[in-house]
Amino acid sequence: MTITNAYQGSMLMIVAPSGAGKSSLVNALLQSEPGLTISLSTTTRSPRPGEVDGKDYRFVTPEVFKQERDQGQFLEWAEVHGHFYGTSKTWIEQQMQTGSDVILEIDWQGAQQIRKLIPVVQWIFIFPPSIEALEERLRKRGQDEEATIERRLAAAHIELQHAHEANFIVINDAFDQALADLRHILAASRLRSGPVMARNPVLLKRLGV
Repeated sequence: MTITNAYQGSMLMIVAPSGAGKSSLVNALLQSEPGLTISLSTTTRSPRPGEVDGKDYRFVTPEVFKQERDQGQFLEWAEVHGHFYGTSKTWIEQQMQTGSDVILEIDWQGAQQIRKLIPVVQWIFIFPPSIEALEERLRKRGQDEEATIERRLAAAHIELQHAHEANFIVINDAFDQALADLRHILAASRLRSGPVMARNPVLLKRLGV
């Protein structure tokens, strides 16, 4: 797939260590921005309490995931915390062809892969206020065993080393401020010269551009 600056929509990749509040921020952003669509990732991990198949993730077995991966059905895929995650290639192509605004919750490995294919994508890294706060949030969730929490904290140190690759960094210390920052980034992305010009051919003709 070849993506150029003629893509009329915006694509935001949200990357963060587990426990940084990524999902809560994305859900709040979706509620406040009705024109934004989230990519439904495929994963081999089990649903967490309250998660619904086909709404939060598409949950599949490792065998199904590997078969679809080998068939080239994923734009990107990665193994994270012992589970596979992938982004549908067909779905992303459809959204970009219609000029939709898309948000992806993704890990840094997947973000690297997508940036190579879609240069116009905006990579946003969510920072926790501290490692201590990150650990506290993971423990308060009550969803993981001690070994899993330790593994997630170790992975966070690796993930944070890739923050410099992002276009934007949002510090999730005060939730409302972090959400406002995300909305500002989305607004700026929608005003990029390429998409604005692609959406307004009649105006460009009148202006002689």
